[in-house]
Amino acid sequence: MRGQRVLLLVGFLLPGLLLSETAKILTLSLMGGSHFLLMDRISQILQDHGHNVTMFLQRGNLLLSGFKEGEKSYNVINWLLPEDFNKEFKKSFDFFMEETLGGRSTFEHYFNILEQLGLQCSHLLRRHDIMNSLKNENFDLVVVETFDYCPFLVAEKLGRPFVSFLPTSFGTVDFGPPSPLSYVPVFHSLLTDRMDFWGRVKNFLMFFNFCMRQRRIHSAFDKTIKEHFPEGSRPVLSHLLKKAELWFVNSDFAFEFARPLLPNTVYVGGLLAKPIKPVPQEFENFIAKFGDSGFVLVTLGSMVSVIQSQEVPKEMNAAFASLPQGVIWKYKASHWPKDIKLAANVKLVDWLPQNDLLGHPHIRLFVTHGGMNSVMEAIQHGVPMVGIPILGDQYENMLRVEARNFGVSIRLKQLKAETLALKMKQVMEDKRYKSAVVAASIIRRSHPLTPAQRLVGWIDHILQTGGAAHLKPHALQQPWYEQYLLDVLLFLLVATLGTAWLCGKLLGLVARWLCGSRKLKKA
Repeated sequence: MRGQRVLLLVGFLLPGLLLSETAKILTLSLMGGSHFLLMDRISQILQDHGHNVTMFLQRGNLLLSGFKEGEKSYNVINWLLPEDFNKEFKKSFDFFMEETLGGRSTFEHYFNILEQLGLQCSHLLRRHDIMNSLKNENFDLVVVETFDYCPFLVAEKLGRPFVSFLPTSFGTVDFGPPSPLSYVPVFHSLLTDRMDFWGRVKNFLMFFNFCMRQRRIHSAFDKTIKEHFPEGSRPVLSHLLKKAELWFVNSDFAFEFARPLLPNTVYVGGLLAKPIKPVPQEFENFIAKFGDSGFVLVTLGSMVSVIQSQEVPKEMNAAFASLPQGVIWKYKASHWPKDIKLAANVKLVDWLPQNDLLGHPHIRLFVTHGGMNSVMEAIQHGVPMVGIPILGDQYENMLRVEARNFGVSIRLKQLKAETLALKMKQVMEDKRYKSAVVAASIIRRSHPLTPAQRLVGWIDHILQTGGAAHLKPHALQQPWYEQYLLDVLLFLLVATLGTAWLCGKLLGLVARWLCGSRKLKKA
């Protein structure tokens, strides 16, 4: 078995080693938080595998509290938006997060952020000095990330082939994969792949809601497209998505519900999971205090860490105080409410080595917001989870965590100390959760190729073959009514009704002729 795996690995990588040449690759990182961490990791992987990588980095939206940026072997072109753009974006983002944490978030709040991103994109495309400099580099390939759609427009403006990275769960963006509504849940439907009749009805209706929202989201960049692309050659965002040579999805078969994939769609979930390193001594000293009881790791994402809130930390702190385990909590200490006494078993830190702590032998539980990177790392290390989803795809991610029995989730509105304490004890004491996530870890680790090898191997493949036309079905170029055979069904319906009508007419003529003949005979 091991020999077969080695042969498969060699068979996949050897052609790239023999044929690939150093390619000039541009990666675009215009969003902060986990989005930047992923693009940083992708850039580093491609650079380490012999390519000449340049990242175009917008620093104004990093949103990473306490992040310590290390040295990079790839090139970086830093870009800063004018201060008024940054202030307006931060104002919209902070308002969105406050409304979300208060349970008052609406689609309009999210759309307002997208409009701000559209304005930022217009400013970037207006900078002819930057765009001409990037164009003169004549990159072989551009790597874009799907949240802000500006990178797609930049790649189109440069006229270079591009591959796209989907950082969130499958289904947040429609880029053309088959999605049978009978067992592929629509994003935001909160359904699994095992739907009863009413579940399929809900999924069918949610599909139309999803399509309308996608159109609205794309419209946030309509003014940008109109301003920077000449009439007659203006791109349509929904078409640009399907123009990508490859789609890399930040997920894995051990986590996602099984569904049809196109040949140019590749799962690479777990790129941020690295070999475990010893944790800093301050963490080891804290963990050692709790002996065999172990510790709980708590992180609610880069975006939440910058928002000041009173009620959420109060309830969480009270829940942690009831545990025999130690708790390492990523929380900005300067934001801690002064009137709340921190529990004796809790350690607050601005930044922590999440991957290394998840791989620590004494970890017992991971309390997470349900971001895809965090879920992938927890699965990689076989750590059960309690999720507190806050926004975006986190609800869908935690739905899959529960469906796979990797853990449980609790809504932010229902976050009370007693409820959270019960959920944490339930997951730590019931061995089924640990067994399920360890089984998923084995599935991930037993894949013959690592996520990084899949990423590099497929990029090398399209560089060597001049693109991925051979991986794209003709369906991506068909209008929706052809894909669903509605034109064929309409033709068959008209033909059937027309034939029935003609037969009825002929039968009527025959009947009248027969009646006429009988009358003549009687006369």
